[in-house]
Formats: sequence, structure tokens, C-alpha cells
Amino acid sequence: MNVQYVDAHCHLQFEQYAEDDAELIERMRTEGVAGIVVGVDLESSQKAVTLAEKHEHLYASVGLHPNREADEWYEMKKYRELAKSPKVVAIGECGLDYYRPVEMNDEVKRKQRAIFNDQLMLAAELDKPLIIHARPSRGTMDAYHELISILEEAKKKCPRLRGDIHFFVGGIDEMHALIALDFTVSFTAVITFARDYDAVIRATPLVDILSETDAPFVAPEGRRGKRNDPLATIEVVRKIAEIRGEDPEAVRTTLLANAKRLFTLKD
Repeated sequence: MNVQYVDAHCHLQFEQYAEDDAELIERMRTEGVAGIVVGVDLESSQKAVTLAEKHEHLYASVGLHPNREADEWYEMKKYRELAKSPKVVAIGECGLDYYRPVEMNDEVKRKQRAIFNDQLMLAAELDKPLIIHARPSRGTMDAYHELISILEEAKKKCPRLRGDIHFFVGGIDEMHALIALDFTVSFTAVITFARDYDAVIRATPLVDILSETDAPFVAPEGRRGKRNDPLATIEVVRKIAEIRGEDPEAVRTTLLANAKRLFTLKD
């Protein structure tokens, strides 16, 4: 397959695709779109690996989302076993989510940090990149600031630690701090209709950007409110080029190379 785009974060194993996943995955193949299918708990991670092992252009990431901390305790040995698959290219999605509508308290934050730390350690042990979910509380950058502190400490012990900050909504200062720690930032189709991220997209070095969809969520302009899919990464890449005022083909090839480098994807 001649890969032209990589959706760095999608959830093709979710129930929203139960009736037409085979058709959609075939469309991805014909249009040159590869995808990282990301787990949010043990069951969805298992499904991600199964799906990736069936299709040359799909890969998997296995992890426990911070919003699932009340539902599942992280059993590292089970995720380590899943990560033995050659199609597992990352650990996550994992991280910190302080945006939740339920009451956020110190105990919830402690559990999120503990689960994140376990996954961080597994990524270091296996020398795989992390896919990080970080969402600050409204009107702040608190989750990013705490994430940066955690990663700074972790890099002292695990200098090869690296990864992608999925669905980045931070500012220019947070972006620079994360890139300095060997992390890329990825943008979704929200950039096709919201202008909140334009300044950050222009300020970020192109070699540190990935494109993603977070499908089935956040469909692009023209499909808002409907199910999203990994084909939308084509629109994301074009919009990044438009926002930056750069050649679309040069942006496409650079973002493709960025994803291949981070996730060690074969040509």
C-alpha cells in the first residue's frame, strides 16, 4: 500500500463502526490513509490489536484513558502482553484529564497520575512512544503544566521517552515545552471550523506536528454532528497547510514522515 497520510489517533474498534468497518477500512486503503487505532481500556485495546493484525495499513496503541480510572485499575502485565504484537506501535491513550464534568478532587487526580505513571514506565521499558491525552480544566492549562513537570522528571530516568500529545489544545508556551521533551503535538478536524488553534499551528515547527481525527468524534466542517472517520485526516492536513500558508504537498510529506518516524512505521 502506498501510504499518503497517517491518522495518528482513531478509534475504529468502537461500536460506531460495527456495521461498516470493513468498507471504511478498505476506503482508507484505496485512498492511502493508514491509521493508529487507539485503545482507551483493556477491552478496546484488545480490539485495536485484533483489528490492526488483520490489516496492513492499521496499527494499534494499547492503554487506559484517564477518564476510565474509576472503571479499571491498570494491570501492566496484561498491557505488556498485548504490546508484544508487532502491530502495537505505542502505549496509550493515557494521561491527565481535569476537564471532567464530575467533581474533580485530589483523590481522582492521584489515581490518574498513578495510572499514567505506570503506562509511562511501560513505554520506557518497551521503548515505545506514548500517546497522551491531556485536557485542562476550563480556562486553565493545569493538566498541561502538570504533564510537563511529570515528563521532565521522567526524562531524567528515561531519556528516550517520547510520544505525541493527542488533540492538542494548549498554547504556544506549552507546545514549546512539550516539543523540548521530544513530544509531537497533533491536531484534529476541529481546526477546519474553529480558529482557536491557528496561532499555535503557525508557531509549531512542522517537523513536530501530526495529523489525527480522534474518529468517531469531532467531524470536520461540512459533517459536524455526524460520525467522523480517518479519511478526514486528509482535510486536517490540507487545513494545516492553509493555516501555515505553505505548500500542501510539502506539508503532507512532512507530516507523513513525522508519523513514520515517531511510530516506526514501515514504508
